[in-house]
Amino acid sequence: MISNKNLARIAGFCYLIVIATGLFSEVFVRQALRVSNDALTTAHNIQTNEMLFRWGFVADLINFVVGLPTILIIYFLFKRTNKLLLQLAVAFVIIQTAIIAVNLLNQISPLLILSNDTYLKTFQPDQLATLSLLSLNIQTQGYAIGLVFFGFYCLIVGYVIYKSKFLPKIFGVLYAFTGLCYLVNSFTMFLSKGFENPLFIYLAIPIFIGELSLCLWLLIKGIDTSKMIKN
Repeated sequence: MISNKNLARIAGFCYLIVIATGLFSEVFVRQALRVSNDALTTAHNIQTNEMLFRWGFVADLINFVVGLPTILIIYFLFKRTNKLLLQLAVAFVIIQTAIIAVNLLNQISPLLILSNDTYLKTFQPDQLATLSLLSLNIQTQGYAIGLVFFGFYCLIVGYVIYKSKFLPKIFGVLYAFTGLCYLVNSFTMFLSKGFENPLFIYLAIPIFIGELSLCLWLLIKGIDTSKMIKN
């Protein structure tokens, strides 16, 4: 049997992979290659860096696969604090994973649209580039929809961590605030003309701090098993 402390460390390690793959795919692939309102340049970037684009897609797949055991371990460790709330949190994150996983079809579509296959020759290059950028724009909105559900997950888990005795309460506060930032980020995008999001750069920092702090604490310190036994 794996001890609860080691289970927590496994969850922290898995969470670190989730953070790393998410950052790589979003920052070093999608944001690096996509040029807003410039379909031709975006298409050129994707075609020139096709393998990088493919690795970004694979990184997202790894993110979702590794994320599921992370969620289940967190549920197992904290369920005695509030099982019902954590079941609701798991439901939210399963919906989020399903939305974003299906949404990956929009992320990989540019590789099909820009593939130069014979059946695509009925389209002009600028039309193909436009369709490619449209797919990426749809992917962005789908990702934001998924993060609404993840935001509620973080709020609930943050509250449960705060109420438990297994981790310092500050991590519950930070994680709940991370969830709030995710919600503000997505709804700001949905409600802004042209789906602009001027708050993203300010929200990204607390989101990163909230997730990384919990991840590293679980990885390095685990949980306080003595208090778990007493509880």
